[in-house]
Amino acid sequence: MAKVRFHSADRRLLITDKRILKECIESIFVKEKRPLSAISYVFCSDEYLLRMNRKFLAHDYLTDIITFPLSATKEPVEAEIYISIDRVKENAREHDQLYESEILRVIFHGALHLCGYRDKKKSEIAVMRQKEDQYLHLFEKNR
Repeated sequence: MAKVRFHSADRRLLITDKRILKECIESIFVKEKRPLSAISYVFCSDEYLLRMNRKFLAHDYLTDIITFPLSATKEPVEAEIYISIDRVKENAREHDQLYESEILRVIFHGALHLCGYRDKKKSEIAVMRQKEDQYLHLFEKNR
């Protein structure tokens, strides 16, 4: 069984080299020394993710990603990650980035959260960005 899976709720992931992307995601867990059991990425719309944000987190705002760890802390990671394609496209336009770069960054961001990285403080955000850049570079190198 594949450890990394991509699913569509009401939006599809439009990116080439999905096989290499899945391998890169798996390598994040190896390099960060966090065993991976299974991770499902679900791609959706703003509306879909907003409903989930309200229902499960009691947050009433748009977001690009919600990560749900499904395993205990000491066990291999099992998780679902929901990503709003609409929000990623909007963020890419806002930050003058290519859609593909932004979607990759968000995909890696979710995996890094599952490896224990946080992004609430300035110092944590800096480390998270450095790690995202590291894995973006690795993905590009393996294409």
